[in-house]
Amino acid sequence: MRQAVYPFTAIVGQERMKRALVLNAVNPSIGGVLVRGERGTAKSTAARALAALLPEIEIVADCRFNCNPHYPERFCDECRERVARGEELPVKTRRTRLIDLPVSATEDRVVGTLDIEQAIQKGERHFDPGVLAAANRGILYVDEVNLLDDHVVDLLLDSAAMGVNVVEREGISFQHPARFILVGTMNPEEGELRPQLLDRFALSVDVRGLSNAGDRMAILERHIVFDADAEGFRREWLPKEQQLSQQIQVARKIVNQVQYTRRDLFTIANLTAGFEVDGHRADLVILKTARAHAAFEGRLQVTERDIRLAAELALPHRLKRGPFSETTLYEGELEDRLEQIADDYDEQADMTSEETGGQVTDQEKKAKR
Repeated sequence: MRQAVYPFTAIVGQERMKRALVLNAVNPSIGGVLVRGERGTAKSTAARALAALLPEIEIVADCRFNCNPHYPERFCDECRERVARGEELPVKTRRTRLIDLPVSATEDRVVGTLDIEQAIQKGERHFDPGVLAAANRGILYVDEVNLLDDHVVDLLLDSAAMGVNVVEREGISFQHPARFILVGTMNPEEGELRPQLLDRFALSVDVRGLSNAGDRMAILERHIVFDADAEGFRREWLPKEQQLSQQIQVARKIVNQVQYTRRDLFTIANLTAGFEVDGHRADLVILKTARAHAAFEGRLQVTERDIRLAAELALPHRLKRGPFSETTLYEGELEDRLEQIADDYDEQADMTSEETGGQVTDQEKKAKR
């Protein structure tokens, strides 16, 4: 009997963590989320609850790699070969899966293996799928990711970024789609990730136990009911679960239609430059996350609020702090920067208008806050 999963919407507090997970569900290409915190802060509970919450997906029924029948350009090599032979691929619907990656996982266990002996002797290409194949179009959950071998973490992050897994051995290659929501959790007391790996996680959230007595009491009450009657508890929360699931499904359909302006790009670029963030990954992550948040709220236009909420998730683990400083933004620091950037943009717009003799439109003039 499958163990009942605690409802996502029943998790008390931890709003930033839940937001990061939901936005990755809206747009998995954001690049995953790292959740850091002490034990007992609902990290693994939230990851498993998200999988149960996500809408069902259509897959090629007998494909080992869960290929999407509506995107032939993303087919695995096996599905491509079948289509080339004129086969009609069967389709079925199933739940979104959560795949656990053990800390002891090796490279072959993650990416899969090619049977070189069979290829040489029989001329047949045989591929034994790994974790990345099982996780395609689902959630790949890595608990204690900081204890995983750095090389394996690199492989996971590369696949999450490219959306494909390519295995090559002795001149023989095989590839399949590897599009998944990467969720890593860790307890910083057990060791940190290298900065190079930390930056590769698109979003990061630090979680702590709730200090408010009322919140702690709500956690107690809900878990007592869940432990006594898990299915009854899930039925009680089902309407809210269905509402959030539907909201994610609608957001997925419109996220690529969400518009942004040059002002939005100016804001993001100046924000990352002002915080002296290395590289350009953070800029792209903020834009993708802002668009996902707008879509989640049913809007087709990015606002400054979307950018601020995205920056709260994309910047803290990329900030240059002292060796004993926490990776958090100071209270009001982000708002102050955004206000200054808005003033700078308006000032530049005014100067450009005066030089050209033109007028700045109200839409560009107004700060979207």
